[in-house]
Order: sequence, then C-alpha cells, then structure tokens
Amino acid sequence: MKKEIYMELPLGYDEQVAIGTVCKLKKALHGIKKSLRAWFGRVIRVMTSLGYKESQGDHTLFIKHSVSGGVTILMVYVDDIIVIGDDKREQEKLSQCLVAKFEIKTLGRLKYFLGIEMAHSKKRIFISQQKYITDLLKETGKIACKPANTPVDPNTKLGSASAKEDIAVDMETYPRLVGRLIYLYPTRPNMAFVVSLVS
Repeated sequence: MKKEIYMELPLGYDEQVAIGTVCKLKKALHGIKKSLRAWFGRVIRVMTSLGYKESQGDHTLFIKHSVSGGVTILMVYVDDIIVIGDDKREQEKLSQCLVAKFEIKTLGRLKYFLGIEMAHSKKRIFISQQKYITDLLKETGKIACKPANTPVDPNTKLGSASAKEDIAVDMETYPRLVGRLIYLYPTRPNMAFVVSLVS
C-alpha cells in the first residue's frame, strides 16, 4: 500500500482495548475498495517491466511481440490471469516471473472462464455457454420453460400500466441477474462456437 490506511479492530479483541484503537494496514486486504486498485497497479508495473504493452482498447490486456515473431498475451480479470500465445519460451519465462512476484496457482489449460466453457482438440477450441445458461435457468426457476423468439408480447405497450398494476421487483435478485446476463452471448443454449487455432 502506498497510502496509510487504517481499519477498526476485528471482533475478538478486548472491548477496553478496542475503544479508540485502529490497525494500520501493512498490505492490502481482500474486500477493501483500494485493494483492487493497488493489486492492479502492481500488475501493470510488473508487466511493463517485462516489456509487455498495455492495450489501449482494454487496459486489462497486455501484449508482447517476441524478436522471433511470436506473441504472448496476458489478460487479467479481477484476480484471474490468462496467458495465451505461440511463444512457449516467453510463456515459461512469464510464468516463472509471475510466481516470483505474486502468490499464484497455475491451473493448467483453460477450461472455464467468465461463463464460457472451452474444450480443446489438436486444431480447434470449442467454446460453449451451455453450463452457464443451465445454471442461470436453475437459479431463476425457469429450467422447464419453453423457448420463445421474443419473451415479451410484441403488442405490449410499455409504460401504459398504472402504478397499482406494477409487479414488485426484488432489488437483490434483479440486479444480480442483469449482471449475469452481461456474460451471456446471443446464442442458443446448445450451440457451440468453434475457433480454429493459427498454426
């Protein structure tokens, strides 16, 4: 942490000691608003020191072109990191550096990320959201619903209902579901994308 940050004493301390006493943080804790900024700032410093350039289109994406013509890409989502590319030597070097700089666990080949499943073959990667969609339908109790092209009657006039007829909205469930729909791509549940690997 670059700035001084203090927090109240956690539960378990003697009440007499806890009155008017605070803790000075030596490093960021998970859950503090500034922790994510501090973590990502450190990621940026490490990646730029290794010769990676931050993408102008997505600041969580870092790219490095090797002298041999290969490319290595690192993407960060909160505390998950994905490394892809065709330069195996650079990927190994990057992995060793990340292990030295951060407490990380290598999970191997990418299988599931942001609601997308990946199945690998020698020449292709199959991408699907079937599990994500099924989980979403189970959570909302809609697993037995029949598919429809448009879930709203096309003749419905929005805003015409009186306030008394409005259905109460669950302000905890609704925003969570909208947030989950952000990661849902416009495909049928049983449809899978196929991405050809460049050899």
